[in-house]
Amino acid sequence: MADDPQRNFRSAYYEKVGFRGVEEKKSLEILLKDNPLDLEKLSTFSQRFPLPSMYRIHVWKVLLGILPPHSDSHTLVGGYRKEQYQDILEALEVMRYINSSTPSTHVYLRMFQLESQVLPRCSETKPPYEENEDFLSISRAMEEIVDDPIDCYWLIKCFVTQFHTKFGDSIPHLPKSLEHYLSQEEPRLLNHLKTTRALDQLPYGLWFRSCFAGCLPESSLQRVWDKVISGSCKILVFVALEILLSYKIMLMGINRPEGVVKFLCNIPQENTDVIVTKAIDLWHKYCGTPMHAV
Repeated sequence: MADDPQRNFRSAYYEKVGFRGVEEKKSLEILLKDNPLDLEKLSTFSQRFPLPSMYRIHVWKVLLGILPPHSDSHTLVGGYRKEQYQDILEALEVMRYINSSTPSTHVYLRMFQLESQVLPRCSETKPPYEENEDFLSISRAMEEIVDDPIDCYWLIKCFVTQFHTKFGDSIPHLPKSLEHYLSQEEPRLLNHLKTTRALDQLPYGLWFRSCFAGCLPESSLQRVWDKVISGSCKILVFVALEILLSYKIMLMGINRPEGVVKFLCNIPQENTDVIVTKAIDLWHKYCGTPMHAV
């Protein structure tokens, strides 16, 4: 399919007249008609192109294993997921870990802890703070993207689980990777960050452990998560890189590390779509584009 001359001609035409997404949407619709779904092709599509919003949640659920590859089982499995959600919720209510006033993100955390067998003793339970902030940040962001609480919980749970299973060993190395690419793109800025001792204090937790939840608005964040869910944590490095490049002039004028961190933790929200687009371009530039047929 990737080598089809007619498809390549149509793609070039659509892109020229400003309708690039039309052809991509058609390609995805063809992939979604497969039974069983080809997870490798869906992953490759998500790496190469932005997911159309109408299909994003469905593709995420398939790639995260919430729904199986066999489409004819989706309704049945969806019913099981709903029942399991209700059972966990009721168990936590009976054990008095949650009640009607518990914030939904804290409910999701307790559900996740129960399923992961790390639920604290009820007598030791206190409001979740720093040690759970990454989970709660991702939960808050997912709530803005997904309306249904059942889908929201399963997406949070499977996203967090997959992220740590696949990329847990890579996360500590991402700051060094960012330093390397910054040295390629803007060595003067890198030198300034080193000289002011800001480099070691950049908000790596916000960027890499929370996957930019709480940093980017959801409209931009979901395009980054497309890439993470489909198999790349390296995209996080390039989003961080593009944030630094986009605000280079501002950062070069700040000489105290705490000033750099404060600014980067509260970047302006109106320019984030452009930042993410440029970050994805840089990611493709350095890491290449997946070549599997889609």
